[in-house]
Amino acid sequence: MTPRSKPTTPEAKPALVITRVFDAPRALVWKAWTEPERVARWWGPKDFTAPAIKIDFRVGGKYLYCMHGPAGSPFDKDFWSTGVYEEIVPMQRIVATDSFADALGNVVPASHYGMPGDLPLEFRVTVTFEDDDGRTKLTLTHEGLPAGEQSEGASAGWNQSFDKLAESLR
Repeated sequence: MTPRSKPTTPEAKPALVITRVFDAPRALVWKAWTEPERVARWWGPKDFTAPAIKIDFRVGGKYLYCMHGPAGSPFDKDFWSTGVYEEIVPMQRIVATDSFADALGNVVPASHYGMPGDLPLEFRVTVTFEDDDGRTKLTLTHEGLPAGEQSEGASAGWNQSFDKLAESLR
């Protein structure tokens, strides 16, 4: 009798999880994620700007964000992202898909921006907000990133964005 082979399943990619405590009340941090003019103040890594932020903040609604890299750098261009809000628990949790996009909000592969073509077309981002003694504990979970360089780059980008978020809350 031959042993049965186990069915092969795609390996689950570990999620990128970042937790930060912001010296601001939860209501203000929530607004920084849900109001376009506030998102524009911090979205993108250090030295990136966010020239366009559109948010239809409701379950099933879409967002379309643009970030622009530093002048004269290899990133001196617009990078668009889009997604759909899947879950919103006011002041507690936001779950949304996340994809690279063109300026019209059409999903495009990462290769559109010169990144590796093996990245998935869609990721999932979950953000939770908790009170922490007058401050806000924020936990971001970014699912679907391959381990290694892409995950490390995403971690660096999110952490730089969160540094800007902290500054914008002052």
